[in-house]
Amino acid sequence: MKAIETLAPGCDTLAVLVIREGTAPLGADEAVAEAGGTALLAGSGCREAVDQLPPLRRAWCAELGEFAPSAWARALAGPLRGVPRVVLPASPDGRDLAPRLSAELTRPLLAGAVRVGETSVELARWDSRVAVTVEASGPFVATLLPGVRGSVPLDGSPELADLDVKVNPAGDAKVLEVLDPDPATADLAEAPRILGAGAGLASGELSGPDAVALLGKVAAALGASVGATRVVTDAGWAPYERQIGTTGVVVDPDLYVAFGVSGATQHTGGLGAPRHVVSVNTDASSPMTAMADLGLVTDAQALLRELARRLSGSDDA
Repeated sequence: MKAIETLAPGCDTLAVLVIREGTAPLGADEAVAEAGGTALLAGSGCREAVDQLPPLRRAWCAELGEFAPSAWARALAGPLRGVPRVVLPASPDGRDLAPRLSAELTRPLLAGAVRVGETSVELARWDSRVAVTVEASGPFVATLLPGVRGSVPLDGSPELADLDVKVNPAGDAKVLEVLDPDPATADLAEAPRILGAGAGLASGELSGPDAVALLGKVAAALGASVGATRVVTDAGWAPYERQIGTTGVVVDPDLYVAFGVSGATQHTGGLGAPRHVVSVNTDASSPMTAMADLGLVTDAQALLRELARRLSGSDDA
């Protein structure tokens, strides 16, 4: 087994991506861009994931099978030992693998980065309300928060090579059963469908907390998750882990339905690139409606109550 620096002299920063059945994790393209277009793809169906990484310039593909973070960390420590800066996206798998790689490589872990430089790393702290710059004079492992850096596509095709890595069993938990995630409690960053609550949702018969609670019932009926603006979480109508925005969770859903969301930059900056956006707002000129694929100019709470009535099959509003 050859080390990465032997295969590519001068590789100072490398993105490490966990690939599951040909699918790259959230934030993978940004991690690749932060590493200058160089990455190690590990998992299953690695070459199938290449098209999902526009900034990729050069990659090594290691088919390791089912995800086992402890075993993978031991197996990948050898190839990565000569790479000073290892960057993983702060996806669920990335957050599992990064601390184990850090331990195997005996180097510090800098978690929650928003920028990775040659001699320093900028970290987000206090729910992304504070940025802390940490000097890094030696090798380190970092996790990069999705949605903070962006990426620029590379012209041409990336250079690909296979990396033969032997994985030996380690102290990993054994998966007995994989359960479908509950949209109400699942990580918002991974949610495919989100119903967003804005301040405008509190305008009507229901109070703010009651309106958000009703939104949760509608979301459950539709198999969607509930998100919120900062105004809603600051008011205590929804927990902070449901806050979407640059100071909250960065999402990238297939569908985002905004109820009474004006579309402040702080909020839309955390939306990523939803495939479909629906805005329900009385203001036809609001930024949220302007960016939506479909804008419904109506009272958000009234529409929500009617939607809840129809989904429940009840005559009660």
